[in-house]
Amino acid sequence: MLDGRPAPATNKVWVVVLTADADFEQLARSTFGTNALIDLAVVKGGLMGEESKLEIGNAAVVVIDLDTTQPEELSALQRLMGRLGGRQPVVVVTQEFNEIVARKLVQMRVADFLVKPVTPIELVRACSRVAHEPSREQVKEAQIYTFLPAAGGVGVTTIAIQSAMTLLNSGPRGSLSICLVDLDFQHGACADYLDLEPRLVLSEIEPRPERLDRQLLEVMLSHHSTGLAVIAAPNRPAEMRTFDPNVVTRILDLVSSHFDYVVIDMPRTWFTWTDNVLIGSNKLFIVSEMTVPGLRHAKQLVTAISERLGEGQQPKVIVNRFEQRFLSPGLRRADIKQALGDAFAGTIPNNYRLVREAIDRGVPLEEVKQGNNVAVELKKLILQRADVKTVASKPETALKERSLFWAR
Repeated sequence: MLDGRPAPATNKVWVVVLTADADFEQLARSTFGTNALIDLAVVKGGLMGEESKLEIGNAAVVVIDLDTTQPEELSALQRLMGRLGGRQPVVVVTQEFNEIVARKLVQMRVADFLVKPVTPIELVRACSRVAHEPSREQVKEAQIYTFLPAAGGVGVTTIAIQSAMTLLNSGPRGSLSICLVDLDFQHGACADYLDLEPRLVLSEIEPRPERLDRQLLEVMLSHHSTGLAVIAAPNRPAEMRTFDPNVVTRILDLVSSHFDYVVIDMPRTWFTWTDNVLIGSNKLFIVSEMTVPGLRHAKQLVTAISERLGEGQQPKVIVNRFEQRFLSPGLRRADIKQALGDAFAGTIPNNYRLVREAIDRGVPLEEVKQGNNVAVELKKLILQRADVKTVASKPETALKERSLFWAR
């Protein structure tokens, strides 16, 4: 119930606040209650057991004061988010906040979260921002494909580039938009492999990530002749830099809102923003090589990701440079399956001469040789797991949902 009254039938902006904290209730009332343009409804109590009774109607914003120390509260929030289905943005306010809570809130796709003590201006800004964003009912979902190396030199950049080309060619020419994002700021090679100039200037974004908009993004995009868009920064091999996670997530959030598919080439090093990127991915692939240490590293990485991110992310392993000669010693496909179990996605054949020529010329593998075995096998792996978009059936004015929505 909302103060014992139904949804208001006015032209005001309706804000619903649920809290068991008298101080936060007073803050909400003093912040919104005196505004003639806002109709505030306060629900007193905790979320646990009340999520199914909560009357939200056509509320512009729902603010939930959540006790994150209670697992039942988080479960209740998850049920509420499922019932809302993205129709109303939810802002969560918490007393306790840590990495585990952040992951759970991100996975539930809350619009924003604040940590107490909350100031009136913080609450107003958060509610105003999420209330003016497009409803998730009105938008489509961008598909995010992320490739993570199990070790150095396993060919993850080649796999990421060819996967992007495969997705680009999976629909009628010009019907799909694909962006390849190189997040290896120290040793990234996507731009070099495609003979492009890297145009992402991180020094311009880092001081103020919020200033990155569509116009600035266009300036920092490199474009390949195939139609593939690429975001890559100039290499800084002598610098081991760490960035504010907001820099990376803001870039990816903006990219994912303007392209049908986003393919991410990840560095091997685990950064503070790595968890967020993996959580925001629709498909996650670990690239390994055909060696016992390589498979061992891949298996360890699968386990580590599952432990850190929970069951929501199930990475699959692609074994690159696979060779199996008749009656010769060495690893066989059956050995790989046994080692990786359900995480095994498939193999990519070893064709060093073809890949080297493509890299030297800065062109896709198909331009070197049509129907080559690497492209054919990778197409099977990528498209069988792709949520293929029916471009002709979607309205031209429709926006794509930002899967990496958490860049706040």
